[in-house]
Amino acid sequence: MVRVKRGNVARKRRKKIIKLAKGFCGAHSRLFRIANQQVMKSLVYSYRGRKEKKRKFRQLWIVRINSVVRNHNKKYSQFIHDLKTSNILINRKMLSQLAITDPSSFSKLLNNIS
Repeated sequence: MVRVKRGNVARKRRKKIIKLAKGFCGAHSRLFRIANQQVMKSLVYSYRGRKEKKRKFRQLWIVRINSVVRNHNKKYSQFIHDLKTSNILINRKMLSQLAITDPSSFSKLLNNIS
């Protein structure tokens, strides 16, 4: 049988993993087997993190809106309900930005839907 030399292919594969592991601590960035395990784990974490980030931001927007709405003696759920019944289609991100950057217009919005 003919001998197959894979040095180049194997080295490229290992270098790709080591490059992804750059910045990891100790053997996690230097030894291929350990680095490979850590890279796989970090890719799983990053995939999951991209999903969690969306949840966390929505949570943050709701908390911000709620704090401003409660200063006007109203509840967040009631405020969102009033928006829906008034056919005001504005998302939570924009409401949060409005509440932080322009409180006067946000209070006008609150007064108009009540």
